[in-house]
Formats: sequence, C-alpha cells, structure tokens
Amino acid sequence: MNDVLATHSVWDLVAQAGPLVKLVMLLLLAASMISWGIILHKWRRFRKIKKDVIAFEERFWSGGSVSNLYQTAASEWPDSPIVVVFITGFREWKRWAGESTHNTEVGDILSNVRRSMTVALNRELDSVGQGLTFLATVGSTGPFIGLFGTVWGIMNSFRGLAGAKTTTLTMVAPGIAEALIATAMGLVAAIPAVIAYNKYATDMRRLHQKLDNFGAEFLNILERQAARRGGGDHS
Repeated sequence: MNDVLATHSVWDLVAQAGPLVKLVMLLLLAASMISWGIILHKWRRFRKIKKDVIAFEERFWSGGSVSNLYQTAASEWPDSPIVVVFITGFREWKRWAGESTHNTEVGDILSNVRRSMTVALNRELDSVGQGLTFLATVGSTGPFIGLFGTVWGIMNSFRGLAGAKTTTLTMVAPGIAEALIATAMGLVAAIPAVIAYNKYATDMRRLHQKLDNFGAEFLNILERQAARRGGGDHS
C-alpha cells in the first residue's frame, strides 16, 4: 500500500479527482486566496488607522488651533476615520457659526453636530468593515464545503469498486486520499479566515469605542465653547 501511495503525489491525487471534487477544490482555493487578500489589506488598514488616531489625538489635545487643524487634517491623515468624524462635526459647527445664531438654541446646534458625526462614524465603520462578512462566511462554511467534496469523492471511489470481485485497501486508498484533500483544503481556507475575523472584529469594536469617545469629548468642547459665547458668533 505504501508503494502505491508513494507513486501518487498530492498534485497527482488532485488531477485524478472527479469533476465535482475538482470544482470544490477550486472554489476553496479561490476563497482562500480572496481571504488572504482581505486579511493582508485589513492588517495594513488597521495598522494605519491606529497610527493616524495616535497622531491626530496628540495634535488635537496639544492645545493648538482647532480651526487650523480642520484645514490641514484631511491632507495629513487621508482616509482616517477619526479625522472624517472630526471634519464632519466641525464643518457642521462652522456652518452654524457663519449664520445668524441669535435665535438658535445651542442644544439644536449640538444635536445637528452629533447627528452629522454619528452618520460619518457609521459610514466609516461600514467602509473599514468591508470584507469581514466574507471572512466569516469562509470560516463557517469552508470545512463543510470541503467535507462535501470528500464525501462525494469517497462515494465515487466505492461505487467504482462495485463490480470488482475482490477489493483491497490498496485499491481504495488512492480514491479516499484524493477525496480527503478537499477536507484539508476546507480547513486550510477556514482556519486563517476565522482567526482573522475574530481579530478584526475586535479591532472594529475598539475603533468604534475610540470614535464614540472622541465624538463625546469633542461635543463637550463645543458645548462649553457655545456656553461661553452665549450663542454669539464663533470665530
């Protein structure tokens, strides 16, 4: 039996597999490649977001001019979620500052700013989270797709022996081996996808909390500023 199996490399077993099993293998291979593309992209994306958040918050809390920061933040930290939330909220604030505000309640202004930042926050989180659903799908269905290919391959292997007068393990082993490759490929596709999904889902929750905290602190600053000005023009 060992001599027989030794003549069958993994590639030989894949080539000898049935059409449906090959289709399953190709599907799992494509899913694995797409998953790794998403994993690497998200790794770079979250690393950049973390660096941008640290740099932006350091500048924001340094005591410098918020108006100047508003002018330069988008170019210094492009596509950064926290910068998008800040710019959206401050733009809404400046829109109020540029209009006659003597008859405008401060609470209404802050509500508008809060709504604008919430919409921007949700939009950014949706953008950052793209691809995670695919990882979750591959992680949950990959082993079952591979198992389906294995079961189908084993069925065909035993069905091919139906007319044989004598059946030995040597005759069955290559067919079972090629069928089991589908299960192995399902696990290879699923395990990294599950690990990456859990990690990036945790990173998403942390980012959401970070943006929520920044939005609340920024609103407190605007509220104190509006109270000092008594509803007057903002310079």
